[in-house]
Amino acid sequence: MATHATRPPKIPRGAARSNQSHAMKYLLVIPDGAADEPQASLGGRTPLEAAHTPAMDALAARGQVGRADHVPPSLPPGSEVACMSLLGYDPLSFFTGRAPLEAAAQGITLAPEDWAVRCNLVTLREQDGEPVMEDFTAGHVSTEEAKELLAAAQQGLATDFPSLADAWQFVPGVSYRNLLLYRGPSLGNAASASPLHADLRTVPPHDLMDKPVADAYPRGTGSRLLTEIMAASRHWLANHPVNQARLAAGKRPATHVWLWGAGKAPAMPAFADLHHVSATMITAVDLLRGLASLAGWKRREVEGATGYLDTDYAAKGRAAMEELASADLVCVHVEAPDEASHEGNTAEKIAAIEKIDALIVAPLVEHLATGGDHRILICPDHPTFLSTKTHSRGGVPYVMAGSGIAADSAGAYGESTAASGPLRDPGWQLMGAFLGTTPAGG
Repeated sequence: MATHATRPPKIPRGAARSNQSHAMKYLLVIPDGAADEPQASLGGRTPLEAAHTPAMDALAARGQVGRADHVPPSLPPGSEVACMSLLGYDPLSFFTGRAPLEAAAQGITLAPEDWAVRCNLVTLREQDGEPVMEDFTAGHVSTEEAKELLAAAQQGLATDFPSLADAWQFVPGVSYRNLLLYRGPSLGNAASASPLHADLRTVPPHDLMDKPVADAYPRGTGSRLLTEIMAASRHWLANHPVNQARLAAGKRPATHVWLWGAGKAPAMPAFADLHHVSATMITAVDLLRGLASLAGWKRREVEGATGYLDTDYAAKGRAAMEELASADLVCVHVEAPDEASHEGNTAEKIAAIEKIDALIVAPLVEHLATGGDHRILICPDHPTFLSTKTHSRGGVPYVMAGSGIAADSAGAYGESTAASGPLRDPGWQLMGAFLGTTPAGG
């Protein structure tokens, strides 16, 4: 199927931008992990198809519905790869790991020889004599609790691994999502080689829910060290007052740290240099904050945005309206469908999709209709299957509507209708098509 997108005027490279906003307004909504497979419990429909989404369906009726594949076969099917693609960057050229993106979100600068490692606080349980991943969030441990637990981990690291104390540091983030940083030697100093290497492979804990973890520990250069730290963390955290209090309250304890997503700092060109539009990111998830920072986007924090099922959808919608007054492009990322998928909760996944439609998409469509030229793109990053509680690969459905985009034959937004539309592969080219500009690349 042909792509019916016209090109808006481009600003010549090197030309100074005026204080006036771009003539065209762009809205990107990312319902994280919303794509799925047909469910027997839903009569053979997917959650996206079963959800009541009149605003998205109306966009489909007057726009283009198709698929985009945001995850190259050689990279892990996670948001760190897929969202980089959604923002118009080729992951094969720019992706180095998840943790460096989250470091950027915290304003942490990584030197050329530094590494960032994602550090989840998790709950492992013994089952038939082997450890099983019970909860990759440690019962959604609070940020304050996490800070105390990581302080204990840092003390344990200094005691059990004294040679690492100066170079390795646990850095608290949000809830269970934290970092372990390695500060490498200065360039030209060969006295201390990096303990990690590009061949290091790790497994995200959210891909291990209710599964044994014995075969999922890191592999490659540095894997032994990371595995030893993960194993030692059991003793560092076991009797910590935070865990004792959580157990007394009937909550899951943080039994271990789980290390994954390691990498060095990526070198991403500024989004404005590639597409000549200004952009704002609205999200509660650090990896999206990091991507925005590395791309030169503004970040808008929203009170009540949690990155979970209880997020304030309406507040995100209102913030997007405000940002559209000055930004050319606004992206609203919502983590809730992905979280529901990881929990295997069909009802909550449908509810999250419906809230995105009613409280974000619908009011923003109405708001943009009162102004001038605009385009809207709704696209998940990757599928997250309820059946496996994990991320998956393959095309995800998108709907693109607005000025200069002709309607195709789709009457609704979902996986089935998208299968009859165009396939954007590689998916990073979708952003260029949406903006009508020369796509970013490697």
